[in-house]
Amino acid sequence: MQTHGEDSPSDGDLLQAYAAGDARAFETLYDRHALPVWRFVQRSAQDSALADELVQDVWFSVVRQASQYQPRARFQTWLFTIAHHRLVDHWRRHKPHASLDAETLDGATLADRLAAESGFGPDRQLDSREQAQALLDALADLPNVQREAFLLQAEGGFSLNEIAQTTGVSMETAKSRLRYARARLREALEAYA
Repeated sequence: MQTHGEDSPSDGDLLQAYAAGDARAFETLYDRHALPVWRFVQRSAQDSALADELVQDVWFSVVRQASQYQPRARFQTWLFTIAHHRLVDHWRRHKPHASLDAETLDGATLADRLAAESGFGPDRQLDSREQAQALLDALADLPNVQREAFLLQAEGGFSLNEIAQTTGVSMETAKSRLRYARARLREALEAYA
């Protein structure tokens, strides 16, 4: 999650400025939140092309709703709630068939990319690639609701209250989903400890 200096306008102020016609305000808002939202959607949907499509729809929704935005919660909570709803809509229409080891447009898998970006030598890259793939596999094996709770916290930096609010469940339900997700991920990665 990106922090903003005291002199930087808040996300809510930026959205209001955009609604009043300041296109640069939207650019700043987009620059602040585009990557975390995309990672949340991509890791939830497990398909980069689909994530691109859904995230584009999320930002179109922000544009359409800018003039009606009421700051009842953090802008980021509102934004991730929109992303959550786009994912739910997609899952209702389609069963997920994406494979985590599927090649991306550049011919590499996500695990290959994570290992290559580590800066380690070949032996460490292999270990890192295996561990990254194990994490991705474990994430993919989580039930959607647990994966979503985990990713909202990991990618969005959300509190339990914000996870509950975004997903429309009680705080206890959000807490349980997060606890079960962490336990399953920890169990899946024990071999790498």
